Amino acid sequence: MSYHFEDYVLDPDRRELRREGGLLPIEPKVFDLLVHLISNRDRVVSKDDLIAAIWDGRIVSESALTTCINAARTAIGDSGETQRLIKTLPRKGIRFVGKVEQRLTGAITACSLPDTPALTLPDKPSIAVLPFTNMSGDPEQEYFADGMVEEIITALSRFKWLFVIARNSSFTFKGKAVDIKEVGRRLGVRYVLEGSVRKASGKVRIAGQLIDAVTGDHIWADRFERDLTDVFALQDEVTVAVVSAIQPKLLQTEIEIATRRRPENLTAYDFFLRAMQQYYLMTREGMAEAIRLAHRALELDPRFSFVAALAGYCHMRNVNWGYAVDPQFDRNEAIRFRRLALSIDDGDPDTLAWAALISAFMVGDSESEIEMADRAVTLNPNSFLAWYARGWVYRNAGGPEEAVQSFERAIRMSPIDPLLHHAFSGMGMALIELRRFDEAIVAGKKAQRQKSSQATYRCLASAFAQLGRDAEAREAAASLLEVDPAFTISVWTARGGQTNSKLVIEGLRKAGLPE
Repeated sequence: MSYHFEDYVLDPDRRELRREGGLLPIEPKVFDLLVHLISNRDRVVSKDDLIAAIWDGRIVSESALTTCINAARTAIGDSGETQRLIKTLPRKGIRFVGKVEQRLTGAITACSLPDTPALTLPDKPSIAVLPFTNMSGDPEQEYFADGMVEEIITALSRFKWLFVIARNSSFTFKGKAVDIKEVGRRLGVRYVLEGSVRKASGKVRIAGQLIDAVTGDHIWADRFERDLTDVFALQDEVTVAVVSAIQPKLLQTEIEIATRRRPENLTAYDFFLRAMQQYYLMTREGMAEAIRLAHRALELDPRFSFVAALAGYCHMRNVNWGYAVDPQFDRNEAIRFRRLALSIDDGDPDTLAWAALISAFMVGDSESEIEMADRAVTLNPNSFLAWYARGWVYRNAGGPEEAVQSFERAIRMSPIDPLLHHAFSGMGMALIELRRFDEAIVAGKKAQRQKSSQATYRCLASAFAQLGRDAEAREAAASLLEVDPAFTISVWTARGGQTNSKLVIEGLRKAGLPE
């Protein structure tokens, strides 16, 4: 039996207090006090009753009892002043006055489900999205919640590096109080996303949390509140918000798990995760190690298209960032791996995104690059990487308006992504070509706050110079030369993809950077 009041659930059997699906911390005595008050809500409970029930009749000071009552109020968002849920009746006792609904809860146990063995975890991140709990008591919200969960499952399924449990299996847990570890064991997944939906005063509040089903650790939790107007638009909006929040978090968690594994236990996917970690360092050594690890992954799985594309992208970055000892070798390798990736799977949106980027900087075939980038976002409109790649492709192809819109979409979709500074830098350079120099500076500074890079300083130096802010332009130019001492405008343009950077180059000249 569980007690539901406002947006809280008190479950005595599991000794849990939840709000909108999220587990709230609560001390044992405070929990016991809440259970006693709610289960005896039809009468006034005296202080002697509380002491007998909670402290087994032991001597308890007045202040200790008052502290426990105040803690119970705080746990459920009440206070001694408002007394919205727990009301004090002077010289008589206290009473729980909130509206309570009792529900039977069937915890998932070996008795309530068929006795099936635990499934082996897949060799890539695996997730199940459980039906969200309808906290509204409104049947219409039940349909809304189910529809939103189905949208989230569909959106996550577009990421080919994710193993996502189908809707029909996830929904077998609908209406049941579940043990997350047991769900993970029975569905054979590492991660479980659960949540709740509550309607109040013309708004819908959605809470979600991502849990590691192996350890029970909470990886991510957030709350979304939106006006209840167009239900379908609202489902889309919340789906994007949830997916864009948990997708990079999942990848980050998987990278951390992979780097803790012993080397002899590595698989192709582990090598890929380690390669991504090295790539995110954005250093010469990081690129070299990422390429080495990508080769190891391909040795184990020659059909791993995404890791082939990653290897090509790292070779491309060696050329772009001046890391290459032999630029022509890295250019050729970038193009070779791009072809290999596409020959393995030209229908994977992330592979298409990397391939489009390589082509944009190393090949210069605008029509082909745009086709691949557009196809990537069509196949997975929830992918940060697809929109990020589309931004750079259109920027290099001379479409700054489309580039800005794509970068904005990417930034909105993954506001904590490790590649965010490159997205802001790319947007800043596109804004320069649109003569929106003030906005370009704002974008460049946002990039700098996350991580300073060559692209950041190029953007700032050019935009400042175009506005005649010479001192700031020279400062940014000096910073650029510190991180890239060999930089010249001609070398930069020769590194690829700068044929449609007329105003950027003009600004770099005004900033005093060498030809």
